[in-house]
Amino acid sequence: MVDRANIPMFKNEPVLVLVLGFVSCGLYLIYWNIKMAEVINAVSGREVISQPIAILSGCCMPVNAYFYYLCGQSMDEVGKLTGKEKLADQAMLLLILGIFVPMVSAMIVQGHINELYEGRTV
Repeated sequence: MVDRANIPMFKNEPVLVLVLGFVSCGLYLIYWNIKMAEVINAVSGREVISQPIAILSGCCMPVNAYFYYLCGQSMDEVGKLTGKEKLADQAMLLLILGIFVPMVSAMIVQGHINELYEGRTV
């Protein structure tokens, strides 16, 4: 089991991720993808999402879909740490939203990742 203290801190309001994604025409999501890959890799204890995938997913649609597919597959580990075992069921939802409205998919992932930091001080 991964220690929560070893997970990099990347806590944002989910609505802020959505708004910044729209306002920046998706450029913020490139930064968000890179930071989220770091968090998901730490939660999983292995490299699930490589840095090139995280960077390219902000620029290339098929890679973007693959990024959210990997995020969805990693929600199982996030669910185990937060006590929500059913997060793995959201994998298909994240993939579909990642294809059509990636900002909404990012907002959902950010909301679940924020739960990892509850009770943790900076």
